[in-house]
Amino acid sequence: MIPFNPTEYPIHHWTVRKPAVESTRGVVASQAYDASAAGTSILEAGGNAVDAAVATAFALAAVEPWNSGLGGIGFALVHKSDEGRAHSVHFGPVAPSRISPGFFPLTGKSGNDLFPWPEVTDDANAHGPLSFCLPTAVAGYGLMLERWGTMPIKEVVAPAIALAKRGLSLDWFTTLMLAQAAPLLRKYETSSQIFLKDGLPPVPPYQGTPRFMSLGQLPATLEQIGRGGWRDFYEGAIAQSVVADIASLGGLIDADELRSYRPDVHAPTVVPWHGSTIQLSSGLNAGPTLAYVFDLLNQVTAKSPDLGKPSAEWYADLARAMRAAYVHRLETAGDVEPKAQGCTSHISVCDASGSMVSMTTTLLSSMGSRVTLPNTGFVMNNGVLWFDPRPGNVNSIGPGKRPLTNMCPAIVARDGTPTLVAGAAGGRRIMAAVAQMLLLVHDFDMDVEEAGHWPRIDVSAADMVTADRRFNTEILEALRASGPLEVVDHNVLPINFARPSIIDRRSGDIARGISDAYSPWSAALGAR
Repeated sequence: MIPFNPTEYPIHHWTVRKPAVESTRGVVASQAYDASAAGTSILEAGGNAVDAAVATAFALAAVEPWNSGLGGIGFALVHKSDEGRAHSVHFGPVAPSRISPGFFPLTGKSGNDLFPWPEVTDDANAHGPLSFCLPTAVAGYGLMLERWGTMPIKEVVAPAIALAKRGLSLDWFTTLMLAQAAPLLRKYETSSQIFLKDGLPPVPPYQGTPRFMSLGQLPATLEQIGRGGWRDFYEGAIAQSVVADIASLGGLIDADELRSYRPDVHAPTVVPWHGSTIQLSSGLNAGPTLAYVFDLLNQVTAKSPDLGKPSAEWYADLARAMRAAYVHRLETAGDVEPKAQGCTSHISVCDASGSMVSMTTTLLSSMGSRVTLPNTGFVMNNGVLWFDPRPGNVNSIGPGKRPLTNMCPAIVARDGTPTLVAGAAGGRRIMAAVAQMLLLVHDFDMDVEEAGHWPRIDVSAADMVTADRRFNTEILEALRASGPLEVVDHNVLPINFARPSIIDRRSGDIARGISDAYSPWSAALGAR
């Protein structure tokens, strides 16, 4: 017989290229072109990096509702060019004050969503009103504007309002993302009305120009934020609607805890690195774990001798360090091995002065809880899924608890001046992507466009390395010798790697950035 193994061949046959962009007035990178355009419009109107990042985040609620939005959570780093270090802003998930394991009886079977928890009756921790953690994103955005922004929220939210009134683009990618969530979206009336057609995902036209889907009450809610400020979301008219909607659906979040919620600002996790300082988000995210990776790398070969390019030995060292870091994370932080990838949004921004913002936000699962609040029009997160439904464990569900997450915003500084900003979307795969983008540009002096298209490895667990099929044989063999290896394609879907962005302003006044090359909607745009 003729020997033939189809699994040895890639599932596509094309070369993907996405251009980097440069500007002296600033760059915004996100996973949605329209959201990046919203951010650059703020820079062009005189806003700073914080104004642009918040505008981009609000815009994502209208153009990427499966990954983030007003019902989400997040973490950010802000480094003003006239300050010596970054600030780490925490607006991560917080469990409702009335929650307990009693709301989540176990079936005795294995679970089937992002985490390997035992199955909960009706998957109540994965979707539906009991899966809500507090919606903390708007408070995070508002705090950032108040402390470091220059524009009023009415102006910052204006591009998002325009996009929400236009509606969600009904193209093939929208269909793909909604199709994944459709079996659960159709269980919830408002979600089904907005995002589905007769219970099925909408289909774009075969040819011509895609139409736009109405987003229900979302435009009105964004307009109210512009009029009443971000606190209206927590203690005003919006808050009343949110609490009433949640109560009518059987959720647990009440008015008192919404009113009393405040995000936190802390010092970042800091790693000295080859003349620079890598600043990572502190707190319950992947920042401290990535710092541990860099500490381990400092003990081995830090640069490749192969003409300045990453060598096989370098990748093997990196893989070993990341696997060891996950062992440490599992042993010390109570984290767990996920079964699949979460869905997140990441925003990287640099303005004309060199100030930088790295912000990652999420609903956790794709379309979060799959519940859209009827009177406010935004999708709520399913952050309760981060918790172990079994009582008595370190990460068990409990009133007001905050779980460990995988977000990992990063800003590199030299002599106190921000020089690189990076981050990624993609659940547990985020950390490996951020590490490699920073190292490829900083240590190997790659242009961001070259780094954005360079093959990557992923280490999302303590016992497995995933490698891009484009790597040469020498690198793949070195990785295989260091431990279990899976060779995969880098595709739009299945998503085998996180989706990073990076902006470089190490020399002169020009910022140069790129978004993830394999994300069809993503874009880095320069202010004109």
